[in-house]
Amino acid sequence: MRKLVVSIIAFAAASAVFAGTGDVEKRLEEQYPATNITSVRESQVKGVYEVVMGRNVAYTDESGRYMIFGHLYDMKEQKDLTAQRLDEINKIDVSALPLADAIKTVKGDGSRTLYVFSDPDCPFCQRLERETMPKLDNVTIYTFLYPLEGLHPDAKRKAETIWCAKDRAKAWDDFMTSGKLPEGRTRCDNPVERNIRLGSSLGINGTPTIITGDGAMVPGFVPASELERRLSGGQPQRAKTATGG
Repeated sequence: MRKLVVSIIAFAAASAVFAGTGDVEKRLEEQYPATNITSVRESQVKGVYEVVMGRNVAYTDESGRYMIFGHLYDMKEQKDLTAQRLDEINKIDVSALPLADAIKTVKGDGSRTLYVFSDPDCPFCQRLERETMPKLDNVTIYTFLYPLEGLHPDAKRKAETIWCAKDRAKAWDDFMTSGKLPEGRTRCDNPVERNIRLGSSLGINGTPTIITGDGAMVPGFVPASELERRLSGGQPQRAKTATGG
């Protein structure tokens, strides 16, 4: 991380002339016409500009020629500024999620809300259900069955079988904790294909992916302590996440 901070300082010092954000954005569009430049603004480092490209963030000088792809840290405040910005730009409009296409599980008074895109054959999804979810209380969980067929060829069949069970929430819990599929009907009208299209449109490419009530996207396995922090509105602790396996 020290190398990244030093690089950013040197990067900023190399820009002797500072331009306005409009000028920088124009130069970027001219130099990278195929790139979707969502926004450009001054960063917390003088001479360095934050560039948002869809769901990604990079940093550039006033010329737009040089780019840094990495995280910008405020060492005094001990904050990951890039992570906070990514949380902002990747937020989901949860009011638009089709809740009828998800398995609903209510714990305690259900006053808090989580939305989870999960694959029944994903080991990290199973770990989330075994280790994290049992420790949460007073939460309503909407689970969107989201099989990643490229990784798990049989996951779609299992997802459909779970959805077609009389008690979907129980069938999901049973399979994720003990590997037992429900008996009886295995085919019915189900939302699995719709969920696959929905997840793709939201840019979800790994499981589990959790969305909190405020629309923040949290990829990968998350321990209960971190998820509680998220549910309570606290800032995330950045660590490696495990998805899709």
